[in-house]
Amino acid sequence: MKNIRRDLLRFMFLAIFLSTNVFLQAQENKYSDIKIEKRKKKKKRKKVKLSKIDLSHWSVTTPELNRKGGAMNIEPPEILDYATDERLIPYMYNDSIKGTLDFYAFPSNATTANTKYSRSELREQMVPGDNNTNWTFADGAYMKGKLRIEDISRDANGKYHKVIIMQIHGRLTNEQRDLIGQKDNNAPPMLKIYWQDGKVRVKTKVLKNINATGDELLHEDAWDNDEGFNFEQKVGFRKFTLEVKISEGKMVIVLNKNEFKVYKGIHMEKWGVFENYFKAGNYFQSRDQGAHATVKYYSLEVSH
Repeated sequence: MKNIRRDLLRFMFLAIFLSTNVFLQAQENKYSDIKIEKRKKKKKRKKVKLSKIDLSHWSVTTPELNRKGGAMNIEPPEILDYATDERLIPYMYNDSIKGTLDFYAFPSNATTANTKYSRSELREQMVPGDNNTNWTFADGAYMKGKLRIEDISRDANGKYHKVIIMQIHGRLTNEQRDLIGQKDNNAPPMLKIYWQDGKVRVKTKVLKNINATGDELLHEDAWDNDEGFNFEQKVGFRKFTLEVKISEGKMVIVLNKNEFKVYKGIHMEKWGVFENYFKAGNYFQSRDQGAHATVKYYSLEVSH
């Protein structure tokens, strides 16, 4: 009888132990499922960031050839579909983590007039789809961009290649073009802003003869490059802000709101004969095989 009671007690203890074990295991699984569910929810909460840059007044030129053998150019409204346009996806695309608009360029056969370099670069259009409406220094203009160099190759000597990240380009009106007998409306660029060796470098135009007047000013060979200017700050691969402020006879370039370069005087005054437009992006300055650069724009705005 005692043996039966002992066996019965053992059976009861074993049953209780197993029931408790099953209960604890179920609770553990329940909490594990809750933790996994919470992790899934946290992952789902991560938002996709898209660029907020307004492209409705910009066209873009890329390193891809068009059907006529020139550089591909996409204007509004087509440019607004850049995220799904197969012609643009390799060269102009969103970084959905950083919320940037990225511009990728490399040496290709797709170049524009008067240059050997290719680009993935925006061109301002005051009237969407129209290159004939532009602005003068007397009109005033302002451009501001926040950007950084994401990646850039080096030459055979280990030196970084350089890239133009902003421009002001001159343009002849149709009347000026016909007056001097030029085949197109191209005029020199008044401003080129480079990323070079981790610094921001500025190049402008100066008159070869400061006494030149009238239609003499319209010829490209009337203008020469200045010696250039380097800002003190080294931006490297960090984010930085550039501002370009234009008024009659004056141009101001601002780096990170604390370093300024002012251009004024006879050269700026006489440049007033030209119409102009802004450019921004990645105008890559190398023909080396395998060379490339990626420029990230966090923001870009223009006003007049």
